Amino acid sequence: MTAGAPPELDNAVWHSLTGPRSHLAERRGQAARFDRDVSVFGGVADDPGPEAWADLASLVGPGGYTVLFRRSISVPDGWLIEHQGRGVQMLAGPDLDVSVTGEAVPVPLGPDDVDEMVALVAATDPGPFERRTFEFGGYLGVRCAGRLVAMAGERLSCAGYTEISAVCTDADHRGQGLASLLTRAVAARIRDRGDEAFLHAAASNTNAIRLYESLGFTTRTTCDYALVRNVTGDTRPAGAPPAPHGR
Repeated sequence: MTAGAPPELDNAVWHSLTGPRSHLAERRGQAARFDRDVSVFGGVADDPGPEAWADLASLVGPGGYTVLFRRSISVPDGWLIEHQGRGVQMLAGPDLDVSVTGEAVPVPLGPDDVDEMVALVAATDPGPFERRTFEFGGYLGVRCAGRLVAMAGERLSCAGYTEISAVCTDADHRGQGLASLLTRAVAARIRDRGDEAFLHAAASNTNAIRLYESLGFTTRTTCDYALVRNVTGDTRPAGAPPAPHGR
């Protein structure tokens, strides 16, 4: 773990839900979740006891689910982990180059670009993305012949750190440095506000990890992500929503 990093980053979803991103969230006691059309993520307090899990169960309802993302995840009786994976959390180092050079010009993305953003995510699978995810802010994209071919933006925010997320490039435009360009551009905006950038990558995604290391990010810690379902009183029909995956 990186020395001096704030402990809130071990449970960044919760501290975002109850801090800078609370306007996009619903909270009950020691549990909270984002509006479902903003993000699939939810969270519980740092050291969750029975009350925190009861609060989360009340939020999601019988048979309901959310996705937890924290340093380690285990669930009590009454909950089922339907999908789980490991990731790494990386922090921008002092040597991170946030200069933006080259022919490609990042442009701001917003509500008028949602259809293209959702389509790009569907084609590239950078991780969970909903139609209102752009409301986290800071989204930039690169267009080629008018078509959105790469993008990156922000997601979690807490303790003076803002997460870079949804970094993705259309398959026909990879190898042009667009992911690097957009990561630096989003990091520059974060620094301009007085925060520092961090991000997450699946532990198995060695290509992404190498890219971020080359830009000046260092691994702080490993983390878990899991789709968890409240099975107490579960009356849902057969089948379940797709599990989260991607970076």
